[in-house]
Amino acid sequence: MQVKDEDISTLIELQHNDMELLRVQKAIADLPQRKTIVAARKKIKTIEEKQETVGKLRAKAEEKFAGISEEDGKLAAKQEEAQKAVDSASGYRDVEAHTREMDGYAKRRATLEEDLAAVDAELDKISAVEKQISTALAQLRETESAATAEFQSQGGELKKQEADLTSSHDQIAANLPADLKARYDRAAKHCGGVAVALLRDDACGACRAPIEQGHLIDLKAHAPLGECPNCKRLLIVLPS
Repeated sequence: MQVKDEDISTLIELQHNDMELLRVQKAIADLPQRKTIVAARKKIKTIEEKQETVGKLRAKAEEKFAGISEEDGKLAAKQEEAQKAVDSASGYRDVEAHTREMDGYAKRRATLEEDLAAVDAELDKISAVEKQISTALAQLRETESAATAEFQSQGGELKKQEADLTSSHDQIAANLPADLKARYDRAAKHCGGVAVALLRDDACGACRAPIEQGHLIDLKAHAPLGECPNCKRLLIVLPS
């Protein structure tokens, strides 16, 4: 590919800038606090999902408790009315009928009392789980907060370097022709950020693959810029 000498210089400058950018980004990714933060946030998300599930269980249990309590209250009122009816009854049959009615209410209320005790025990268990969840979340958030503060402290300078190098990339790349910049971007994306290599000893300076004679003749014929047939990087062919 026929390009100007200044474009070759720009490509080399851009490659040097982007190699340094990759180094800085790797240093940021390798900060130990980053893994701690990611792990803590993952656990927090999992526990928050469990917290939501437990919250639904509590709502269901409380609704059940309220329903039982409401029914028991109504039965208590009916039981009281039946007792009044017994007290004011004038005949044996009336007394017997209201007494049976009261017995039915009493049996049902005894069952409801057992149900209330069971739901109350269930709510106690839910409360214990909620307490465990709250404690775990508090500890994880404290861990995340401490790691984040340390990450910001140690990674602050690296993040500044990353921002500066990203800005430099844009400024340098703006000096390339649009088609050449597009080729550089494609090669960088395909090759993990290393888009440019030099032809050295008839081999690609990046992937080290030797260039076959036919490709080599073609590369030199289209110097100073070609493409490695193996790794697809832009290949700079310097004068012999």
